[in-house]
Amino acid sequence: MIYNVKLCQIYLFFLVVLTFFSCKQSAKPDVSHIDLNVKIERFDRDLAQGKSAGLQQTDELLHKKYGAFYDDYMHRMVGNFEYSNTEILSTLYKDQAYYDLNKEADSVFSDMKPIEKELTQTFKYIRYYYPKTSLPRFVAFISGFAVQTPIGDNYMGIGLDMFLGKNSKFYRAIVESVPLYLSRRFRPEYIVPRTTETFAREELFKEQDEDRSLLSKMIYNGKILYFMDQVLPDGTPDSVKIGYTAKQLAWCKTFERDIWGYYLQNDLLFETDYQKIQVFLSEGPFTPGLGEKNESAPKLGIWTGWQIVRKYMQENKQVTLQQLMAEKDMQKILQQSKYKPKS
Repeated sequence: MIYNVKLCQIYLFFLVVLTFFSCKQSAKPDVSHIDLNVKIERFDRDLAQGKSAGLQQTDELLHKKYGAFYDDYMHRMVGNFEYSNTEILSTLYKDQAYYDLNKEADSVFSDMKPIEKELTQTFKYIRYYYPKTSLPRFVAFISGFAVQTPIGDNYMGIGLDMFLGKNSKFYRAIVESVPLYLSRRFRPEYIVPRTTETFAREELFKEQDEDRSLLSKMIYNGKILYFMDQVLPDGTPDSVKIGYTAKQLAWCKTFERDIWGYYLQNDLLFETDYQKIQVFLSEGPFTPGLGEKNESAPKLGIWTGWQIVRKYMQENKQVTLQQLMAEKDMQKILQQSKYKPKS
């Protein structure tokens, strides 16, 4: 059983080395002809600069420039509808913590061009596969750790304060509300993967309410990650796509057969009781009940679903990405994947 197996230290070392290399995907299509150019608007800077102007003038200017995003920012991210815009602005400008956070974000993200370049390439691939996809407006902001990648009326937000780097002093100060296993991923290299994932889940492939079994949720999440395989920049590590450490990814590969056996032995694939299956889908430092000394990776159902979908696409090379994402028969994907991990 998985909880009685110990890792061989030498074997683990080589596995950790291997995790720096993502699974090789099929060659990506040529998208150089697609006319698309992502620009990230700096709401964080515009808001900070507004401090030197009158509150009413700043409110009018920001509302005119940012529209729906500004409304959501003021009343859903940093404030609520009980206060006026000028009251919220006044509170922000008097808050030393806001000033310090804004200063660090501006320092870490003095130049957004590298991120814009990666997003441009990613959304070119998305446009290649889904030509009717509308490019959202990208807006950078800070919200005091309220939200990371919100999506609204024709905009995608990028919460810079949640990508400052895992060693930021701010994350150590908020550890009670944001544990370290989450804030370790608050790094600049996560911006494009997390933004892509949010767009895929919220705009392109929303999860169906009737998909309640563990298998359905595994495959749905696996399809999202496979989609990310196809559109993210080459070289994006698997660990960053799913949010694992290199050690956690190595653990999954080492015990893949045991993980699959655990689902089967406990009749979990078609379980619909969310209380029973959420442990395999939710964020956490590890998966309770699996592995020794809390060494297991979290959200194992999502990782397993990813491996099933990858195997399905390997076994069914005639299936296009669009056909995969539209396929609703999760049992068909499992069966035709011939997924049977080896020890």
